[in-house]
Amino acid sequence: MNLYLDIDGVLLTTKNTRIPPCSSEFISFIVEHFDCFWLTTHCKGDSNVAIKYLSQYYDVFLLEKLSRIRSTNWDMLKTEAIDFANEFIWLEDCPMNAEKSVLKEKGKLESLLIVDLSNVNELNRLVLHLKNYID
Repeated sequence: MNLYLDIDGVLLTTKNTRIPPCSSEFISFIVEHFDCFWLTTHCKGDSNVAIKYLSQYYDVFLLEKLSRIRSTNWDMLKTEAIDFANEFIWLEDCPMNAEKSVLKEKGKLESLLIVDLSNVNELNRLVLHLKNYID
């Protein structure tokens, strides 16, 4: 299953930018169990840009895991990069209303998981939820 991943608000907090609790476990889980794709302003066709940005915060061990995540490209809406022919999960902290409308039109609104890093256990909650999608 494909997993689309934002950076700001998912892998990094948006206020006082830092790594959220349980990031290591979360990253290890998603790269092991899903076909992961960047869906972030930090990667529009070039994964190296995302890795360079994250290198300010993550250690080499986790950067190696994050480097397995593939790039996407989009212009106006992140949904342009989603492969709707395959099952997917999209982890995003603040989707645009237009993006939610596209998901709704395609019958895929339930594939969007809103991430709220103000919840200290958010990444653990996501792992528990994502376990429902693996064999």
